[in-house]
Amino acid sequence: MGRIKIKLHTQIILGLILGAIFGGIFHINKNEITIIYKVNNNLVTERVKFDSLEFLINGKKEILNNHTNIIQRFNQLSSDEKNNLILVTKEKSFRQVQEIKKVQTIAIQIKPIGTIFINLLNMIAIPLVLSSLIVGVASLGNLKKLARIGSKTILIYLSTTAIAISIGLILGNLIQPGKKLNERTKEELLLTYKTEVAQKVQTEIEFNILDQLVNVVPKNIFKAMTNAEMLQIVFFALMVGIALNFISQSKSEPVIKFFDGFSDTMIKLVDIVMKIAPFGVFALISATIAEFGFEILETLFWYIFTVIIGLLIHTIFIYGGLVKFFGKLSPNVFFKGIRRAQIVAFSTSSSAATLPVNMECCEENLGISKSITGFTLPLGATINMDGTALYQGVAAIFISQVFGMELSLYEQLVIIFTAVLASIGTAPVPGVGIIMLLIILKTVHIPEIGIALILGVDRVLDMCRTVTNVTGDAAVSVVIAKTENQLSKVDLSEA
Repeated sequence: MGRIKIKLHTQIILGLILGAIFGGIFHINKNEITIIYKVNNNLVTERVKFDSLEFLINGKKEILNNHTNIIQRFNQLSSDEKNNLILVTKEKSFRQVQEIKKVQTIAIQIKPIGTIFINLLNMIAIPLVLSSLIVGVASLGNLKKLARIGSKTILIYLSTTAIAISIGLILGNLIQPGKKLNERTKEELLLTYKTEVAQKVQTEIEFNILDQLVNVVPKNIFKAMTNAEMLQIVFFALMVGIALNFISQSKSEPVIKFFDGFSDTMIKLVDIVMKIAPFGVFALISATIAEFGFEILETLFWYIFTVIIGLLIHTIFIYGGLVKFFGKLSPNVFFKGIRRAQIVAFSTSSSAATLPVNMECCEENLGISKSITGFTLPLGATINMDGTALYQGVAAIFISQVFGMELSLYEQLVIIFTAVLASIGTAPVPGVGIIMLLIILKTVHIPEIGIALILGVDRVLDMCRTVTNVTGDAAVSVVIAKTENQLSKVDLSEA
């Protein structure tokens, strides 16, 4: 009797589900912390359970009852205040406290497995982009074709981003999630995340379209590769590919063959790395659920609901329509072909880490030529942030509603324009959406402290919006491939 072979995407989905269950079972208790303190100049680590905990500093008393608040309050203290601090629970008091941190459950301790998985994908991404794009551009044969493909790609990406944020703003105005948040929850969220917001607000954030254009050109390509500056890498690869068209075939052919073979090697490496995908996904999801839990989802239900409905509308209907009417491909075939990339995107929250998997899915499952995927997907991973833009539209409306502000039509148009521009050149890594949101809030004068209201669920929504970003990259690739007659029929029975 033969062994039952479970397909890889099914294994990954199982890892996702089991990871969520595991993280829920071994979640971090918000009424439990680890305290590291000194006794006779020796460090002692103790796990402490509490209903409430008192901070006594120079005769002043503060009562806290949440591990996040306790850790953040301790980190705010000066060295002198920490020296005079006394922590008091019902059972015991602590002096000379050196550090307070969350209790590390087994679900958190296995996170390094997931981190290794992400690092392996990131390791492949840059050399794959570089080699694929050089071969793709060199094989186009002329600059007119490159200009045609490039202009179409950028135009579609920017158009879908504008549509995405418009959907977010429309849903925000219709559902009005900010008006459904009660005052007590608002105060608790602002208190819990005010320190983290303060750190982000202090970060220098300047956006200038001219500077963005200048930064596309790398001073040092090796530094650009080290820092994963995707647009700079794309620019360099474009220039190399173009230059190969202007030298003799006897000299260009060995270079093209080398990068073509190197690209195939990277694709094969993706296959090898994906063998551990179920374990990486399990570790990442269990750590996320263990750390953030399901409670915060209930608190911000209407905000989360609005974002996810928007992402579903954009992913299914906008991309599905794009693929069907312009790519002449069945949406069912399309979504089936990229499901592995979508699962990896959800698990890693990183378009860059998902890029190698997305390229493999588009080439093998959707029949898109290398010359198209090598150009459109790396570019999309950098400038196509539809899911992030949609979330920012909802977040801006949500925060303004919580603070009783009514955004005018003009201000909402400004949000659309700013989000589209801010999406260009943004690093395709987890958490970058918050920095982009700060730019938008500053532009329309919404209180930046409002970010504290949504920070608790940002990681979960980051996972969801990355799926939309990656799906958009693939959808545009299908359209470009179809218009360039570089989309072949494929058999998805083994996909």
